[in-house]
Amino acid sequence: MTIKTVGTDQLITHVVKGIEEVKGQDIQILDLRKIENTVCDYFIICNGTSNTQINAIVNSVQKIVSKALKEKPWHIEGSDNAEWVLMDYVHVVVHVFQKHIREFYDIEGLWGDARTVKIETTY
Repeated sequence: MTIKTVGTDQLITHVVKGIEEVKGQDIQILDLRKIENTVCDYFIICNGTSNTQINAIVNSVQKIVSKALKEKPWHIEGSDNAEWVLMDYVHVVVHVFQKHIREFYDIEGLWGDARTVKIETTY
């Protein structure tokens, strides 16, 4: 296993933990590695119920990843209106949506060839 893979696995684990800390909903991981010409290796997608929760998810992910791995997102987009916030960790891109925006853009459908893992939450 390469260092990048170990780092990516740890990053995914901590991103999911950050989402779960503030009860992000419908968490899915899309593995894009077997698809040609992708911008990253994984998408992590979730949704929240309000602008406030979207921002809380983003802040939680940043805090947990930064504390555990000393990693910061390369770029964050969309926090102004908090309907769809994209956090770019280079190999992993996190999409935090409001539910209706997620349904409209249907990222999972667009990337239907990706292997998808649904994270079961207990809340």
